[in-house]
Amino acid sequence: MGDLGGRYAAYTARLVDSVLVAPGHASGELRRAVLARAFGPHPLSTPETSFLSETERGSGGEDLPPALAAYVDKVARHAYTVTDDDVAALQGAGNSDDALFELTVSAALGAALGRLERGLAALRGESSPPDPLSTMWRGGTRE
Repeated sequence: MGDLGGRYAAYTARLVDSVLVAPGHASGELRRAVLARAFGPHPLSTPETSFLSETERGSGGEDLPPALAAYVDKVARHAYTVTDDDVAALQGAGNSDDALFELTVSAALGAALGRLERGLAALRGESSPPDPLSTMWRGGTRE
């Protein structure tokens, strides 16, 4: 992780490690894939400027089950629209409440870090593609 947050970088690293590395009900690999999907693509991020490793940045969580991928996208883009039915569907697929909590936290953290990285890139004056999590952009054109 680079020095993105200046004095907060150590706290950010500790937070990411707590979410991804600490033992949990969902595997660390799955939590990483969820975080990467919610983080979104950012072609300007490098090992020096990213909160994620090159491997993590290269993985967009494409191998997530479709129902989980849709849930992660919803948490990352429109968390306020998550319903009991969304959670019940994932529970019905065999996910425990504890695992779903960990995956939800991973998705929220990934979305937050992605937005932070794009914001810092803008402050550095780097041109950046539109936020892939923005509802105002679809397929590279503004709605």
